[in-house]
Amino acid sequence: MKPSFSLKKGLLTALGIGFLLAVLLALGFAYHVASPADGNGKVRLFVVQDGWTLKDAAAELERQQLIRNRSFFRLWARIQGAGRSIRAGEYRIGPHMTPVQILDMLTKGVVVTHGLTIPEGYTAKQIGDLLEQRGWGTRNDFMALFSDRAFLEAQGLPGPTLEGYLYPDTYQFARGISARRIAKTMIKRFWQVFEPLRARTAQKGLSLRQVVTLASIVEKETGRADERPLIASVFLNRLERGMRLESDPTVIYGIEAFNGNLTRKDLRTHTPYNTYRIQGLPPGPIANPGEAALRSVLYPADTEYLFFVSRNDGSHQFSKTLAEHNRAVHQFQKRGVRGRGKTS
Repeated sequence: MKPSFSLKKGLLTALGIGFLLAVLLALGFAYHVASPADGNGKVRLFVVQDGWTLKDAAAELERQQLIRNRSFFRLWARIQGAGRSIRAGEYRIGPHMTPVQILDMLTKGVVVTHGLTIPEGYTAKQIGDLLEQRGWGTRNDFMALFSDRAFLEAQGLPGPTLEGYLYPDTYQFARGISARRIAKTMIKRFWQVFEPLRARTAQKGLSLRQVVTLASIVEKETGRADERPLIASVFLNRLERGMRLESDPTVIYGIEAFNGNLTRKDLRTHTPYNTYRIQGLPPGPIANPGEAALRSVLYPADTEYLFFVSRNDGSHQFSKTLAEHNRAVHQFQKRGVRGRGKTS
């Protein structure tokens, strides 16, 4: 009888100790997830990089002394079913916050965003440079998507590149998000702007690529809103008559490492984008146009203009005939300064 009693007593003791340990562990866990790492700590910026796991975030939170224990933090996240739902971005987090509060912020995506304005007429390379300068990854990260066929197809784009479909606008982006997500946001905005113009595009018998390509040329030819429909009418009139577009910005786009000086040799050099040498439109857009440029192609001015030349004040002189155009060139380009526009 004694051995049996002793065994039972031992089991009860072990169970009691186990229960006590479980209670202590639970209390310790509750204390860690409900207590800040430093009640007097100050808020700082904490970046969750795109692609980070909960393990990565917990380790970095502990390293920066924003939480005391990464293991308890991960356990709490799993209990909450939030192990895979933390969101990339920049957060304002302080050690005075509890792990419960921090996890809630990370799963809800309460990120700090920063404004980024993409000017109309910027090329994809210029956008990549701007993103790098402003701290959103590198230009190479962004340009890796430039001619990614799978990515283009996934976004419903006709290609051959992203050029033309990265809509110029002011965006709010969080730090740490990927180049892919940034590009997708810009493309999504393009589709939002273009959707109301889809029926007009079909009515004009144009393809999406044709509209965007021509709009990108208009965008690069003039910065004046009132001139865009006039510029568009010139190019459309020339296309209708089988004339070459002869647009300097298209030539420049086709020159690798352009030094800012467009020469007669450049105009004679055959490239897919040299519209002094090729018929019709270049292979694709040469920049990213805004809504006004897109509309100018679909709703051009009703003119018979075939030429234009810079007045060297930001505006252009438009002409119907070559003789008129040559007189305008003589008038406005007396000093031999080449203005953008049709010269032949």
